[in-house]
Amino acid sequence: MSEHATPKTKPADDPAFQLPASLGALSIPLTVVGLVMLAAGWGLANNISDRFGMSAYLTAFVYCVSLAVGCLFFVMLQHLVRAGWSVVVRRIAETVMLMVIPLAVLFLPIIGTLLFGEGVLYRWDNPNHAIDNHLPIAAWTEKTRWLDSSWFTIRAVIYFAIWSALALFYYRGSINQDATGDKAITDKLQYWSGPAIMMFCGATSFAAFDWVMSLAPMWFSTMFGVYIFAGSILSAHCIISVAVYTLQKRGAIQEEVTVEHYHDLGKYMFGFVFFWTYIAFSQFLLIWYGNIPEETHWFYERQVGEWGTIALVLIFFHWMLPFAGLMSRHIRRNPKLVFAWAIYLLVVHFIDIYWIIMPESAADGTAHASTEGAIGISASLLCVVGMFLFMIGMVLRIAKQNAVIAVHDPRLQESIAFENI
Repeated sequence: MSEHATPKTKPADDPAFQLPASLGALSIPLTVVGLVMLAAGWGLANNISDRFGMSAYLTAFVYCVSLAVGCLFFVMLQHLVRAGWSVVVRRIAETVMLMVIPLAVLFLPIIGTLLFGEGVLYRWDNPNHAIDNHLPIAAWTEKTRWLDSSWFTIRAVIYFAIWSALALFYYRGSINQDATGDKAITDKLQYWSGPAIMMFCGATSFAAFDWVMSLAPMWFSTMFGVYIFAGSILSAHCIISVAVYTLQKRGAIQEEVTVEHYHDLGKYMFGFVFFWTYIAFSQFLLIWYGNIPEETHWFYERQVGEWGTIALVLIFFHWMLPFAGLMSRHIRRNPKLVFAWAIYLLVVHFIDIYWIIMPESAADGTAHASTEGAIGISASLLCVVGMFLFMIGMVLRIAKQNAVIAVHDPRLQESIAFENI
């Protein structure tokens, strides 16, 4: 078959559209091993301090939820712009986005830290925090109107309710179309995509403020939600690329996903590397230029010691290297290289989340934390790998139940025949 030849249409129940049995068999082992690793990492981190343990857990959680909400945005965006090219890869994102539901359960330990008012994870939860750290009482009073444990919990429920409702709405619509072939479902999903994206953006931005930015309760940045979103949508394209390549290596959708789709996924990875860099630098530049002490301390803590080294790693390896590496059209049209770069970017995305959260993990209530050496780094890695494997196990469990592409989407043939200009 030539590079641009369009394969013949296959029946909806063709084995090429099903999850390979070799991958489906990994569902339970990955789920169990993931939970064991998560528990081991969390326990190891707790031996350092309670705050370090919860910070490592939060790092893993934010990393995994960023993949899920990034895929949710990807799905809604494809419907909003009536994209045809992405139909053959969209089901992967539709399955990953459902992970916001089990992740809501994994958020319970974070809520649990608020029950005792000791500031185990969030310093603002300690009623003595303002006095102990000589904070201006008037400003702190206004802060605690928002940073209240009950109101924090209610907002978290709202965020997960929005994400879960949107994920279920788009997933069920796509699956129902597989069963009925009703083209009107596509029009319905597209019709609601605009309001859905607006609700998504509000929930995602405020979740970033609440769960991550409030770790340093006196610091604030209106760009922080966009910064977290930039990493999320970049990682979504990466996990889609990894999943597509893995499925093809196991014999699925080999003719339906072509080099043209890898080219587009590579282009979006390249574009969102630059978007992440733009948002990260813009946030830094405005705060550096303003030079206001309550704003600059967040970046100062991340430019000294071990965190300064990681900041340089992000500059060179989250921006410069992938920017140069994905620039070439020939690389983006090589499935193996797109797969390799996707794996790479998923790793540096974790480093970014780690750099954001872990400097706030000092047990003494300050931000002068360290990585705690090999034990601390190992504990953090066990947590994130464990939670990630658990999530992938759940994804495979759901993927076994339906086709791995949207077999009755009206734009399926357009997607299969897609060619880049």
